[in-house]
Amino acid sequence: MTDAAVIVLIPARMAATRLPGKPLKDIHGAPMIVHVLRRAMEADIGRVAVATDDEDIAAAIRSAGGEAVMTGRDHLNGTSRIFEALALIDPAGAVSTIVNVQGDLPTVEPATIRAALAPLSDPAVDIATVAAEIVRDEERTNPAVVKVVGTPVGEGRLRALYFTRATAPWGDGPLYHHIGLYAYRRAAMTRYMALPPSPLERREKLEQLRALEAGMRIDVGIVDAVPIGVDTPDELERARAMLAAIE
Repeated sequence: MTDAAVIVLIPARMAATRLPGKPLKDIHGAPMIVHVLRRAMEADIGRVAVATDDEDIAAAIRSAGGEAVMTGRDHLNGTSRIFEALALIDPAGAVSTIVNVQGDLPTVEPATIRAALAPLSDPAVDIATVAAEIVRDEERTNPAVVKVVGTPVGEGRLRALYFTRATAPWGDGPLYHHIGLYAYRRAAMTRYMALPPSPLERREKLEQLRALEAGMRIDVGIVDAVPIGVDTPDELERARAMLAAIE
């Protein structure tokens, strides 16, 4: 059920190096960013808006009946972009929870978006995210697949201890593929944005480590599958094939 205190923000920009213009790449008659918008709206957890610095992306979203928020062009990452968007569309602070859905996840399941919000039911949790168990052997050693190391704190949920591109933890047992989809308490996002980049964040090139190094708590909901993150032409074709089978 939609909650007025929750907002889903989708950062999108055109300047991708491996797949330029990817938010507007066509998937079965609609731009990729519109597919992400639809999945976020189907999650039905709150208001949905796309945060972008590009007028063509904004026009595509508005043509599809969605909400677009224009932001500056100088953002280093999506978290910074949605933080600006939040201040623009909710200056009074009515929104208390922000869900960040990456704009290159056209196959994300609405249930996965809802799963990212669930750990915030625990007041001790600052930030929530999701992961899926790794089932393909090649992903276990692939540095492009970010692994979350965590301790179980309930059925289908971990408290994150670390995120890494290495194969971890060692020994028998499951490995978990982190999905870059987050839910923040507003106070936690404000605190995070005031922090400088941390040593492990710089080393692993994983911005969520900034929060862990500052003592913030991140909990992880376990979901069934990893959505395709579209960064290359091959991944775009995979997304087209997957969506052709379900739409």
